Amino acid sequence: MSEGVQRCSRCGETKPHEAFASNRAMRDGLQCYCRPCAAAHHQQRQKAVGKNVRPRVEAPHGYQYCRRCGETKPHVDWDRDKAASDGLSTRCKACRAIEGRAGHLKRSYGITEAERDEMISSRMGICTICLAAPAVHVDHCHETGRVRGVVCFNCNPAIGKLGDDPDTLRRAISYLEGHAWKPTLVAPGVYQLPS
Repeated sequence: MSEGVQRCSRCGETKPHEAFASNRAMRDGLQCYCRPCAAAHHQQRQKAVGKNVRPRVEAPHGYQYCRRCGETKPHVDWDRDKAASDGLSTRCKACRAIEGRAGHLKRSYGITEAERDEMISSRMGICTICLAAPAVHVDHCHETGRVRGVVCFNCNPAIGKLGDDPDTLRRAISYLEGHAWKPTLVAPGVYQLPS
């Protein structure tokens, strides 16, 4: 057998090493079946044990079929995955981004995209605080994790930088209105805010 090629023990064809998946247990480090034969053999085994087997969708060279969106896209529209036999993710970049956003909302805030969209539509898509910019960021209490609403890009970090503290916000309002905050000592360590 010449260098760089191998014979598939299932179909009997001689193919280049790139046509075979790696297998550390084999002496040459490659599977004995070529990739198409290995896929067909795997599907046969799955059917034999009664598992649901998805039909294989052929794609032209340099393209791959995304099962989530049902489109055939070029390889540049796919993320790399070293563990995959073809080196590409199982879903295209656009589908992975959609799933990532949905997963982020569920993990971070315990809400679905539909619940977030309902909060946005209940405010007509406008930020609750500034009433000017579009509401796109979920705001939550950092102590309890409870979701308070959906606000704009600028208002979300603004209230966070003020420590989510209503008293600090009142002092900021007083400052902006031109009234310097002068504490009135009511009891030892207790100050009264100006009215």
